[in-house]
Amino acid sequence: MPTPLPPPPGNAETDSDSWSRRTFLAASAVGSAVAVAGPSLLSAEPTAAAAEPVADAHGSRVTFAVNGERRTVTVDNRTSLLDLVREHFGLTGTKKGCDAGACGACTVLVDGHRVNGCLTLAVRLDGAEVITIEGLSRDELHPLQQAFIDQDAFQCGFCTPGQIMSGVGCIRERHTGSASEIREWMSGNICRCGCYVKIVKAVQQAAKGR
Repeated sequence: MPTPLPPPPGNAETDSDSWSRRTFLAASAVGSAVAVAGPSLLSAEPTAAAAEPVADAHGSRVTFAVNGERRTVTVDNRTSLLDLVREHFGLTGTKKGCDAGACGACTVLVDGHRVNGCLTLAVRLDGAEVITIEGLSRDELHPLQQAFIDQDAFQCGFCTPGQIMSGVGCIRERHTGSASEIREWMSGNICRCGCYVKIVKAVQQAAKGR
């Protein structure tokens, strides 16, 4: 046990008992810490483990392709695909509408299937292929993008990226046999401007050239 420290100056008759108890407890605590931790506790140089940053318990490393570009990121496990593409990748064509999976403005394609970006956790996409509206076309417009222009299938345009991505998924799934079938399979995409008739015509136009 370490040698107790001498009492501080003062009235010995009134302070000796309380000071000796405090000294004993403090010295015991320091001695126990040194015994448990070993010489590293007293070393002036930090150990290698102490020098390394502590990993975030809520983060995960994910690798996937976005619009044909391979990306590896460490994201918070609670981050949605919508927030990842908008806030981290700068792909703001995908819109945040209700953020609850009810409007379809955030629709993107994951491995060829349409999903709501706001309801999809980014950490679940390891190895996946993600296509947003920015990656739908390269040198020329996608047939459905051109069809939206030809049919004047938008007004404010806020829902248009999600409508187009959902329409592409609808065509790939071969749910374009009739106008009613298209409306049924695209019912999760809301257009506040009410362009549904022209949206259906645009999907029909693109489906014919499939």
